[in-house]
Amino acid sequence: MNNKESESIVPLERIEGMIYFLRNKKVMLDEDLAKLYGVKTKRLNEQLRRNKDRFPEDFVFQLTDEEWNTLKSQFATSSSDWGGRRKLPMAFTEHGVAMAANLLKSKRAIKVSVEIVRAFIRMRQVLASHKEISKGLAELKSFLLKHSNQTNREFKRVWDVIEKLAKPMDKERKKIGFDLN
Repeated sequence: MNNKESESIVPLERIEGMIYFLRNKKVMLDEDLAKLYGVKTKRLNEQLRRNKDRFPEDFVFQLTDEEWNTLKSQFATSSSDWGGRRKLPMAFTEHGVAMAANLLKSKRAIKVSVEIVRAFIRMRQVLASHKEISKGLAELKSFLLKHSNQTNREFKRVWDVIEKLAKPMDKERKKIGFDLN
């Protein structure tokens, strides 16, 4: 662990767990962001409404019912019948996160914002390295296919396994229990 991470208010792994991929963007939900900043979600969204000109659609957007239902299925949330959310959440991109910290102006918001930006950067680096690995595997496959003749079938079986391992895992979970249909 480097010195930056040891001084952080919130562990980097916790922040990374709050970053979702929606509409081809990495985003954080208003509720998670408010918790990190140490304010109520209502207060964060109030600042958002009061400063709409600072938050274009590439900084923040409201989730659709379908997006929200998909996310809710991934983690436990309270029901709107029992005091939970009554409006669809707002999703903040990396730039929206930084803008929100500037509006809140608390020392905690500024420190947490820096940590959130670091988490976004780290995720970007991981994705970039995954692309480099995929490119390298494609080049290796091309080279081996050109230079193999007798072991083509064996190579294809091994390559299929490598490609299967290199693909990101599906986020859908298998159902537990019996299928009675």
